Amino acid sequence: MMKSDTAERRKALQRNGFTFKHFFVAHDRCAMKVGTDAILLGAWAPVARVNAVLDIGCGTGILALMLAQRTPDDVQIDAVELDSAAAEQAAENVAASPWSTRIQVHQASIQHWSQQTEKRYSLIVSNPPYFTPGVACASNERDSARSTRDLDHPDLLGCAENLITEEGALCVVLPEAEGSQFVQLAQERGWHLRYRMDIADNEMRLPHRVLLMLSPAAGEQLNERLVIRGPDQRYSEGFCSLTRDFYLFM
Repeated sequence: MMKSDTAERRKALQRNGFTFKHFFVAHDRCAMKVGTDAILLGAWAPVARVNAVLDIGCGTGILALMLAQRTPDDVQIDAVELDSAAAEQAAENVAASPWSTRIQVHQASIQHWSQQTEKRYSLIVSNPPYFTPGVACASNERDSARSTRDLDHPDLLGCAENLITEEGALCVVLPEAEGSQFVQLAQERGWHLRYRMDIADNEMRLPHRVLLMLSPAAGEQLNERLVIRGPDQRYSEGFCSLTRDFYLFM
């Protein structure tokens, strides 16, 4: 292959995906592209003593890949995705990664898949949809990925209840208002909020995203706040500390 062809291929990869320190995520066939929300969740979700992981609505497979990087070699990860094109691309991303033997992508609705498996997971992660159906989107696939039409929050919690271990953790990322509603709904169903991190663009802004860890087991609750950029508009020390194992520029 000519050097110019190689250079053009690299440029195409950069346009059609995101390069991390240890893996590449192609996203040109996925309705939802790689974004900061998923990266924060994948870097933040607690992994101590985790022995099996489930990614609900895996999209590109980014969360499964990030958690594979953060967990020991004996931890198996299942990634479930409804959209066939996204599931195919997630499987390709996994196959090209260092963790291809540890991650299995399943093309199915989580509602159906949760009824077919007997597995139980100590960590379940999801970057779930949160728009109500009817919000204008560029495509039907993007509408499915962004809205709660195919997976609303009661459904998500119900599936997690069937799949989680007694001491397990369910971790999600949501806008702040929807996150507070999600916590209330979860607590009404018997879940316990164990860890909450509010995300703000800078110290002068109110939080716009929230990372949540809920568990069937009661225990101490930890609340933290993270700002993405400092007063000089550079990434904050906290943001760099959380994500430096992934971003090339950290």
